[in-house]
Amino acid sequence: MYQPLVLVPGLRCDAHLYQPLIARLGDGIAPAVADVSRDDSIAGMASRILAAAPARFALAGLSMGGYVVLEIMRQAPERVTHLALLDTNARPDSDERKQGRLAEMELVRQGKSALVSRMALPGLLAPAHLDGPIAEAVHDMAMRVGVETYLRQQTAIMGRVDSRPYLKDIAVPTLVGVGAEDKLIPLPLSEEMASMIPGAELVIFPDAGHIPTMENPESVAEAIKVWLAR
Repeated sequence: MYQPLVLVPGLRCDAHLYQPLIARLGDGIAPAVADVSRDDSIAGMASRILAAAPARFALAGLSMGGYVVLEIMRQAPERVTHLALLDTNARPDSDERKQGRLAEMELVRQGKSALVSRMALPGLLAPAHLDGPIAEAVHDMAMRVGVETYLRQQTAIMGRVDSRPYLKDIAVPTLVGVGAEDKLIPLPLSEEMASMIPGAELVIFPDAGHIPTMENPESVAEAIKVWLAR
């Protein structure tokens, strides 16, 4: 009997985000990477995933994917057996962060998509991974996702709700994971989420920034296996 696991990608990410993790999960788990490329709202992404997902499934999301899985927990909590929130945040965007997103979106509209991707890498990766294959893989992934999907995703992110009031209602085994060197979602934001979700476990992934599924997939896979066994 395989345990269904729906994995939700982050901004400018595709299935490659989770491939190093999937390769290390072993038998007994049936992972599937969700499609978050076609909607311009978090609610729309969540509805699309629910329409394609098994009747009951474990659910994990990284960064923007975390915003989506929290929305799934609002739309259909009875269908989720386990919840993992990786390098994500329950708070809405600040006005300052929205202005930064809008500036990046304008650069992308001007044909500077590759530049925006390269500029983002120091915030996404631990310093040890900035020069090498992981950085190139993250950049290539952003280029594959493309301009229109990027713009839809940024619009969705800016429109997301404050999920903190709903965290107390989560009643499934929950993993809150974060890279030890994550600059975008620093540890206190993960600690806040973990403290507000009943029974949540906080795991810090060493030698990783915002994308631990690619930077340190061994540590993430170990945490995922323990979480799914709960």
